[in-house]
Amino acid sequence: MAEYTEDNLPVSIHPDDLVRFNDGTTVRYETSGEAKDIMLNDDFNAAAQLFPGCDHMLSIGGKQYRISTGYEENCLVEAI
Repeated sequence: MAEYTEDNLPVSIHPDDLVRFNDGTTVRYETSGEAKDIMLNDDFNAAAQLFPGCDHMLSIGGKQYRISTGYEENCLVEAI
């Protein structure tokens, strides 16, 4: 498991990798078939389920971020 910070963005994460934002919020994902379940903090319920070609917008600490995915086994987390 790799852990990244907001300073590493944009970053491509794999299952079990973690992005920790400056306000303490964490983002990770788990695969569910072709879908990717986006998890925030220690929650076990998905905040979003992304299918290939989809993205999810987050507002964290007054900043905007996008999580996007394709058919690869990763998600891109970036500031917008």
